[in-house]
Amino acid sequence: MEQAQYLTGQFLLAMPGIGDPRFEHSVIAICSHDESGALGVGIGAVVNGLGLHDVLEQLEIAPGEAPDAPVHFGGPVETRRGFVLHSSDWGGHDTLDVAGRWALSGTLDVLRAIAAGNGPSRWLVALGYAGWAPGQLDAEMTRHGWLNVADSPEMLFDTPVERRWTRGFAAAGVDPRLLSSESGHS
Repeated sequence: MEQAQYLTGQFLLAMPGIGDPRFEHSVIAICSHDESGALGVGIGAVVNGLGLHDVLEQLEIAPGEAPDAPVHFGGPVETRRGFVLHSSDWGGHDTLDVAGRWALSGTLDVLRAIAAGNGPSRWLVALGYAGWAPGQLDAEMTRHGWLNVADSPEMLFDTPVERRWTRGFAAAGVDPRLLSSESGHS
């Protein structure tokens, strides 16, 4: 498979009628996609009633300078595991560069840095992730369900959560109101 077919650094948008209520109106930032599988973090919904200060308190990290930002629902896999999608101006020992567009960190050092005021300049926190086995996402992309778009990192950092799904479709030149929730059959 050629590198161009991989979706690292792109966004997956759930098509209307995706058929899985866990992913209805989902926006997933694809952080890794290759022959070994794929990992993405949901950025289209927040966990109601949970803020960053709650997470930091559970981890026994003083909030310091960290704003009490909402925590995103990253996906249905390992929902107690945290991830930080952030600008590339900060890096820890486990930070993954995502196609030069943003970075992903999954250890406490990034949360400590944010609380101390010396973390990345732009970031969002999520619990859980979406994962695909080798070839699984590639197969899903051939069926009705997902649209991939190569929107800018502003999708992550500058667009309100509730507008990310429609922004993604607009970036692809698609009006989601005109989409059918059913795929055609011949």
